[in-house]
Amino acid sequence: MKIFKTLLIAFLAISFQGFSQTPTDYLSKEFHKERRDVLRSKMPANSVAVLFANPLRNRANDVDYVFHQDPNFYYLTGYREPNAVLVLFSDTITDENGNTYNEILYVQKRDKRAEQWNGKRLGTEGAKTELGFSKSLNAEEFVNANIDFKKFDKVFIEKFNDDYRNLGGNADTFDLVKGFKIKAGYNPKLFLTGIQEYVYSNIAETPVESSANVIQIINRVESRSDEVKEDELIKKYKTATSNELKKEIKQKVSLALKPKTNIDVKFLPTHLATMREVKTAEEVKLLTKAVRISAVGQIEVMKAMKPHMSETELQGIHEFVYKKYGAEYEGYPSIVGAGNNGCILHYIENNKTKVANDLVLMDLGAEYRGFTADVTRTIPASGKFTKEQKEIYDIVYKAQEAGIKLYTIGTSMQAPNQAAKKIINEGLYKLGIIKSIDEKHPYFPHGTSHHIGLDVHDPGNYNTFEENMIVTMEPGIYIPEGSNCDKKYWGIGIRIEDDILVTKTTPINLSGEAPRKAEDIEKMMAKKTVLDEFILPNLDN
Repeated sequence: MKIFKTLLIAFLAISFQGFSQTPTDYLSKEFHKERRDVLRSKMPANSVAVLFANPLRNRANDVDYVFHQDPNFYYLTGYREPNAVLVLFSDTITDENGNTYNEILYVQKRDKRAEQWNGKRLGTEGAKTELGFSKSLNAEEFVNANIDFKKFDKVFIEKFNDDYRNLGGNADTFDLVKGFKIKAGYNPKLFLTGIQEYVYSNIAETPVESSANVIQIINRVESRSDEVKEDELIKKYKTATSNELKKEIKQKVSLALKPKTNIDVKFLPTHLATMREVKTAEEVKLLTKAVRISAVGQIEVMKAMKPHMSETELQGIHEFVYKKYGAEYEGYPSIVGAGNNGCILHYIENNKTKVANDLVLMDLGAEYRGFTADVTRTIPASGKFTKEQKEIYDIVYKAQEAGIKLYTIGTSMQAPNQAAKKIINEGLYKLGIIKSIDEKHPYFPHGTSHHIGLDVHDPGNYNTFEENMIVTMEPGIYIPEGSNCDKKYWGIGIRIEDDILVTKTTPINLSGEAPRKAEDIEKMMAKKTVLDEFILPNLDN
């Protein structure tokens, strides 16, 4: 008995130790350092890059949203706390004591009271030992730092959204950004928004004799952009009564496209997008796990689906599977749309109380160690597709199959979308839903392919496929109630989405273990589920 007790105590000690452990399979500090080195190699001499961590954001009253790090900041540092700054120098800096460095990570200061309420902070020593930085300082030291940003030929930053609060103290994101803007002489009026830059570029590149074409673009854009509608130069260009006046305005527009400042807001987004679109081996491993977790979630819901279930309950099953595998978050708000709700592309209310015998479109993705999957399946709540549902489903499946085959090195990233569109148009025409193969219609309103990674829509250049890109393939057909076609197709919304790894040989469907063929889905839905035994008390009685 004594030996048994000793073994039991030892077992419990090991078990509790396991429960207290934090994950160890995050990206390595070597990964983040190598990414910083790559970015630095692209920086010109006498330049500096400054990146800020995401701020805390308020949800309601004294409750904040769960903190999520800015993906670019995490990509370069591995730091998962707010109120931090990364400063990367193109050249080696020597301080007054003769110490050399080419980067500084400013982090939240260790604070016993704050850590008692909100959890342990990494601090400067943790940034050195855990993240591999040789020089790390408390964030408040950035506010008081004597870095002369005006002496650099280029200061690379990302555009400020200014969507953070002043939380008090002197080293929150509000103060860090404010301090930088003062030191660097940042003038927001010098920087155009994306839509302004688009219009300005059209004005600058188009001969005044063809200004009518530009004005058409302006009129189209104005309807959805107050920035363009209220822009003084754009208004003057539109109302100019002579080509001479338009030439004067065009010159001013050209100057505005090249502001006189050493601050550059294009370098970081451009180069980080190029770096992030091709994944390293470490990234592929973690992203593959996120995708497989999401695929297993789809499988478990297929087995558990019953007509009496609600959209919310189905969402909960998916997300339970994610948590069971240790995924920290959902990569984006979960989409579970039954019937006509499936025709709403970003439907996130998920509040239909019974899915009945509708099709249920489920677009969800687990976020695992920062990496986000994006997997969609559309299945019949009854377990069997109706004739009309299967007709539409098979068109989407055929379109997806054709697109996946094109995920090969050197192929245009637009090719899968074009192939899917052709098949969908042919299929809709054959069913009489559209009147001609070339008809413009609203039933396939989106593209098929986007990068995934630290963002569900990861940045990239979208030119040609390269090895170790991971890109979605997601054709769809959506026929909402009231559509101009036979009523028997109304309320059918179908999307099939998988995450495809581009390799030297054939594409690999990372989410392929979740059935895609209509027949395979029906077979999976006929299987038993352990959740049949999970019955909760009725709280309405």
